[in-house]
Amino acid sequence: MINADAKLAENIFDKPAQASSREGFGKGVVEAGKMDERIVVLTADLAESTQAHHFEKAFPERFVQVGVAEQNLATVAAGMANYGKIPFITSYATFSPGRNWEQIRTTIAINNVPVKVCGMHAGVSVGPDGATHQALEDIAMMRALPRFIVISPCDAEEGRKATLAAAKSGTPVYLRFGREKTSVMTTAETPFEIGKANIFWNPPSPGRAEVAIFATGPLVHNALLAARELEKEGLGAYVADIHTIKPLDADTIVRLAREAGAVVTVEEHQIIGGLGGAIAELLASVSPTPIEFIGVHDAFGQSGTAKELIEHYGMGVGAIVAAAKKAIERKKL
Repeated sequence: MINADAKLAENIFDKPAQASSREGFGKGVVEAGKMDERIVVLTADLAESTQAHHFEKAFPERFVQVGVAEQNLATVAAGMANYGKIPFITSYATFSPGRNWEQIRTTIAINNVPVKVCGMHAGVSVGPDGATHQALEDIAMMRALPRFIVISPCDAEEGRKATLAAAKSGTPVYLRFGREKTSVMTTAETPFEIGKANIFWNPPSPGRAEVAIFATGPLVHNALLAARELEKEGLGAYVADIHTIKPLDADTIVRLAREAGAVVTVEEHQIIGGLGGAIAELLASVSPTPIEFIGVHDAFGQSGTAKELIEHYGMGVGAIVAAAKKAIERKKL
C-alpha cells in the first residue's frame, strides 16, 4: 500500500503526468539562481538539451558557454568555485563525467570546491542515440570520488528539489538526469533531504514485508508497479526511493532489509558499481541479506525506443517481480 506519510502524485498508476527529470533541473536551477546570485551555469554546447537555456534566459550574465570542451567545462567551473561562485556544469553524462573525469577528480574533488556536475541523458532510455550516448557507468565513476555527493532523482519534481538542495550543500555534487518523459510520482509536498530515503510503498500490514525493493531514478515507478503486482499475489513489499546514492541512508536500508529478509535493487545503470553495489557493500558489512540486482548486467546499450530497451535489459515490471520472488525464495534456503 502507498505510504501515507509521503505525499505522492494523484493517478500515480493510472495515467500519471509525464515529464523528464532534466526538466526539473531546468526549473530548479532558475529558482536557485533567484535565491543566490553566486550561482552560475556552464554548458558544453548543449544548453537546450540539458535545460540550461532556462537559466541562460533568466541570467545571461551568469551563463557561460564553453563549447565542445568538457575538460575546460570542469576546470573553468573549479576556478570559479575557488573564487566564491557556485557553478552547475551541464552536458550529457557520457561526456561529463565520462570524458572529463580526470579534471573533475583533480580540480573539483581534490580541491573540494562546490561544483555541481549535472549528467544528462543518462541510462538506456536515451533510446535511438545508442551505446555511445547511453551513460551506464557514471554512478560508479562518481561514487568512487571522495567528497562527492551522488543524487539520482526519480522524477522531474524530485529533480527540481535535488537541484535546490545541491545548490545549498557547499560540497561537490553529481546530479543524474534522464532525457525521456517519465512518470511524475512526487509532489511539491513530498519530502526531500539529501541522504534520506523516501518510503513510497509499505506492506499491507506491519511485519508483513517479504521483500524490500530499493530503486533509484525513473525506474522507481516500475518498482511501485511491481510492488502492486506482488501485493495482488499476497506478497508484501517495501519500495524505497533511494535518490541519494552517496551518502546512503544506511539506517533505513538496513532496517527494511532486516525486516523483509530479502532485497531487490533497481537502477538504470550497470549493476557493477551502482546502487546495487553500494547497497550490497552496506548489507555485507552489517546485515548480510539475499539480494537480486535489476539493472544492466555488464553490457553496453544499443539503439531502440526507451520502452524497448528497458524491457530488453531486464528492467521492466515483470523482471522486478521475478527478481523479488527469487530473493524471497533464497531467504528460505
